[in-house]
Amino acid sequence: MVENYLGKINDYNIRQAMPTPDKTALLVVDMQRYFKELSEPILKNVLSLIETCRKKGVRTIFTRHGHPDPVKDGGMLSQWWGELIICGTNEWELMDELNPAETESIIDKNRYSAFFNTGLDEQLRGVGVGDLIISGVMTNCCCETTARDAFVRDYRVFFVSDATATVDEELHLASLKNLAYGFAYIVDTKNLCQQLGK
Repeated sequence: MVENYLGKINDYNIRQAMPTPDKTALLVVDMQRYFKELSEPILKNVLSLIETCRKKGVRTIFTRHGHPDPVKDGGMLSQWWGELIICGTNEWELMDELNPAETESIIDKNRYSAFFNTGLDEQLRGVGVGDLIISGVMTNCCCETTARDAFVRDYRVFFVSDATATVDEELHLASLKNLAYGFAYIVDTKNLCQQLGK
């Protein structure tokens, strides 16, 4: 059961907006088998977002974190964590429930930001995307870094409070507050799906 986080960040989440469907992309960040335990509480909400976006023709993009050669491409992540997700392993694969369509992109990345050396920015701009919905894991690492990076590239960022997750609530709420303060509109799955569905 995922909590209603919006009430807990109300003092910071003072800007309100909703994405424009024909200029929007949904980014599903790192919902991989490696993060299965973290992802399971939000899986239903993420799947609701994917289904709604597919019905409304909103582009959906999945990211997959991994390292082909940690010695060469691990960088500070390798030093910081000591263990990395290795490309091609079972843990590197997306969760089976996501089932990306053939027309949906999977962006492989090896840093927190989905924009770092991936071509994501060019892909989004090439189809006129200006609004980015962010869901997935981990709230305070890859999701938050991607949201900040999107903001400084002048995307309107919609960060889904109950379709993102991390290792504990304190870190999750800290990220939501920081993002609401300076980088993103914090929304919830139900209201976002209702607005996109109109």
